[in-house]
Amino acid sequence: MEHKDTICAIATAQGGAIGIIRVSGPEAITITDRIFRPVDGHHTPLEMRKANTINFGYIVNNEDDIIDEVLVSIFRAPHSYTGEDSVEISCHGSSYILQQVMQILIKNGCRAAGPGEYTQRAFLNGKMDLSQAEAVADLIASTSAATHRMAINQMRGGFSRELSDLRDKLLHLTSLMELELDFSDHEELEFADRSELKNLTQHIEQVIQHLVDSFSVGNAIKNGVPVAIVGETNAGKSTLLNALLNEERAIVSDIHGTTRDVIEDTINLNGITFRFIDTAGIRETNDAIESLGIERSFQKLDQAEIVLWIIDATSAKEQYQELADQIIPRCKDKHLIIVFNKTDLIDNSSNIKLNNLPENVHTMPLSAKLKNGISELQKLLVDYVALPDISQNDVIVSNIRHYEALNHALESIHRVQEGMSKQIPSDLLSQDLRECLFHLAEIVGGQITTDEVLGNIFKHFCIGK
Repeated sequence: MEHKDTICAIATAQGGAIGIIRVSGPEAITITDRIFRPVDGHHTPLEMRKANTINFGYIVNNEDDIIDEVLVSIFRAPHSYTGEDSVEISCHGSSYILQQVMQILIKNGCRAAGPGEYTQRAFLNGKMDLSQAEAVADLIASTSAATHRMAINQMRGGFSRELSDLRDKLLHLTSLMELELDFSDHEELEFADRSELKNLTQHIEQVIQHLVDSFSVGNAIKNGVPVAIVGETNAGKSTLLNALLNEERAIVSDIHGTTRDVIEDTINLNGITFRFIDTAGIRETNDAIESLGIERSFQKLDQAEIVLWIIDATSAKEQYQELADQIIPRCKDKHLIIVFNKTDLIDNSSNIKLNNLPENVHTMPLSAKLKNGISELQKLLVDYVALPDISQNDVIVSNIRHYEALNHALESIHRVQEGMSKQIPSDLLSQDLRECLFHLAEIVGGQITTDEVLGNIFKHFCIGK
């Protein structure tokens, strides 16, 4: 895809010694040539110089107005990040210098690039597919070794290759199914081997199911393991959040109902990101705003993987009995830690006993105010989360859009399998196969066209020969 305009943007963060301005488009080299003066003794225009070279010189506003001493790197289409003619101008990191160079480029015919426009052009020019383009943003935002490795794997095309293999096999059989429809007056003709289709759908189901199941891990790595902090008002939930984060993130007060909405923040423990969610205290109230906050508390509890139920140690049994029926049933498939807080106010925390606790419940005493027991709680949280080490070849789904598309593709494959067992007509099977192809294409970009199906038919068969 050819873009008529040439774009420019500052590609480096402020504050560094070096700044880079990236220029891309049909006139990238020509426009840069207008404002560049080489100091190598040669007056060869940049347009005449070889690709993948670095040229030393000055950026000038006019003959006598030198802006900065720079290095200009030349990349020619299609061998550049965007697939277009591109230039990178390396100058000093002064914000004034960078803005001056940008203004001169724009004055000479460039347009300031929009957010993500370079990667968008790379996608549109076939330099990467949509999932790889999305991985670029994840790579920039990576905050740990795990998120970095996951983004690198996706950007290198591991996810794309997995889906491309499925797509090619599925397209082959879909083409054969549709070929049968063209010969519907000959009912005895079957171009698509039904046993092969059955085996393929089973294989596709296994691969897609594996990718879908990996989302819980990918989401935890990318966004943090969700940990909901719940309990009655004034039990010390906000104090515990502040102690875990080691900062005054939430307002702490003796007044009941101080926290009326959820407060979220993250912390990295042993390479694992945890997303702590401080919720409104659960109690009977006539305050409409507080009631809304309590409703959100239960929503966050349902979404959490780990639940910290904070109970005031001075009235532990009473608080447990008051909320057990509301909290315990919601935590059947979660890690539930009952934290007896304010142990500094009692003589012996070992005397706190709760009977008939479910197997998934762990109890522990601490004092959030004095930060006693915080390190033990952090260790317990890490022990609960067994995130795998990500190798170069691991494919893990972390994007909610990919997850939803894979779920839809899985539903389509299930309909194909059900249809085959009931021996439904080929045209209905073909429609479900096409839907699966469509949802796989949603992830990498593009769509399955009639021309592509026909091209695949004639690529593999010579009809009437």
